[in-house]
Amino acid sequence: MKLAIFDLDETLVDGDTASLFCAYLVEQGVAGPELLVQEAELMQAYARGTLDMATYIHVMTAPVRHLSAESLQQQVDDFVCNRVLPRHFPQARERLDAHRRAGDCCIIISATADFIVHRVAAALDVPHALAIDLSRTPDGRLDGGILGTPSFREGKVQRLKDWLQGQSLTISETLFYSDSRNDLPLLEHCDKPHVVNPDPELSRLARTRGWLVLHWMRGPHTPLQMTP
Repeated sequence: MKLAIFDLDETLVDGDTASLFCAYLVEQGVAGPELLVQEAELMQAYARGTLDMATYIHVMTAPVRHLSAESLQQQVDDFVCNRVLPRHFPQARERLDAHRRAGDCCIIISATADFIVHRVAAALDVPHALAIDLSRTPDGRLDGGILGTPSFREGKVQRLKDWLQGQSLTISETLFYSDSRNDLPLLEHCDKPHVVNPDPELSRLARTRGWLVLHWMRGPHTPLQMTP
């Protein structure tokens, strides 16, 4: 069995879902516009490869830490349905479908918060997902912290290894689809790296190493529907 690993942001969907969620919170009046200023500064650090993930999670969860688990889920359901699914890359969906038809195991590994990643994975009918696991209070509210190893940079490799140890899978080949230079550790770890819509630096590196480069774009395709 092959293992097809997909990054989420800018790979399966056109955009960064955490950034989109922050914008959504401001639009809904849940957060003030200063959240966008803070988040933009942190995303610049992400692009440079210098982001402190704990700081990012603390900032982006601050507006929703007062919400009950049920209220947060309602917000996330609306966000994914109306802000994320319309931005999916049809070519990504086609690639997922092709892997499923071939009997491959599909998984999303993302450096985005668990409450977003798991809902998007369910909507895209991807059975497995690894994300930044967030710590919660005894009553289920977010507390702004991270549990365990963040699925970010080298952490994606470690989280994948840990996950595979708990699965009864015989993997013959691993494939990874990603847009980000922050995913170099996992791109280098997998048998067949696939670079999606790379920036110039990652494109140059992909050409040097003989990695497949894919160019995906949004188009006039049938919108995806939410699945339970």
